[in-house]
Amino acid sequence: MEPITHPTHLKIQDAYGRIARIGGCCGPQSGCCGGGRAGEVAQGVGYSDTELATLPEGANLGLSCGNPTALAELKPGETVLDLGSGAGLDVFLAAQRVGAEGKVIGVDMTPEMVAKARRNATEFRRRTGLDNVVFHQGQIEAIPLPDASVDVVLSNCVLNLSPDQATVWKEIARVLKPGGRVSISDMVLLKPLPEALRQSVEALVGCIAGAALVDDLRDMVQASGLVDLTLTSKGEAVEAMLLADDPMTDHLLGLLPEGTLPSEYITSLIIAARKPA
Repeated sequence: MEPITHPTHLKIQDAYGRIARIGGCCGPQSGCCGGGRAGEVAQGVGYSDTELATLPEGANLGLSCGNPTALAELKPGETVLDLGSGAGLDVFLAAQRVGAEGKVIGVDMTPEMVAKARRNATEFRRRTGLDNVVFHQGQIEAIPLPDASVDVVLSNCVLNLSPDQATVWKEIARVLKPGGRVSISDMVLLKPLPEALRQSVEALVGCIAGAALVDDLRDMVQASGLVDLTLTSKGEAVEAMLLADDPMTDHLLGLLPEGTLPSEYITSLIIAARKPA
């Protein structure tokens, strides 16, 4: 893959490498949403106890803002791509849905995350007997896959971290097969963030400061050539991610104007679209 040179990429790679090494989020020092209570966050954004019980230990790092796999209507035999796959949470859930004849590919730019996901894949194979997952290191602005090679693209609270989201959407359209579809959970802005919050490194890595405005998101999807865009708000996910007694929450709330709430600025959306057949 191309070397990481963009300042935003470098900050994110450093922070998520640290998260991978310590096994999850730990407040503003690690810079991600939800603190260290990964299970609580996952349940709050839509994962069931049954789903979480199927995962290798350490696959859920508390980095989600929704459950895109549950809404993707995956079918046996499909090829699925997860952008920003982390330790493998959505990859392993999708792999069980597409079965032995299907395949799920995870792409993440952080070496420590890819290494952790590959270790988890060994445990996943032992538990399930499935050998249908693979993890690649790569940037989502230059997905390391051929044109028209996947049926479904998933992503969970990752696109907002990209400094070039328009290119990511074009890459998504490129790798999708004709008729292929998207199920993405991401943080999206309802109105511009205050400058102090937008500039915060912790907020950036914590899935907030890099989020696109809703209208800009629509424009990017349209420009990519995807059609039938639907946006489903999961506002409750924001509350689940910003836990009341978490230091990261205190940090972010302190950057908002007095008397305002995070939900006035940002929401979690399930983004669905398809590539024309």
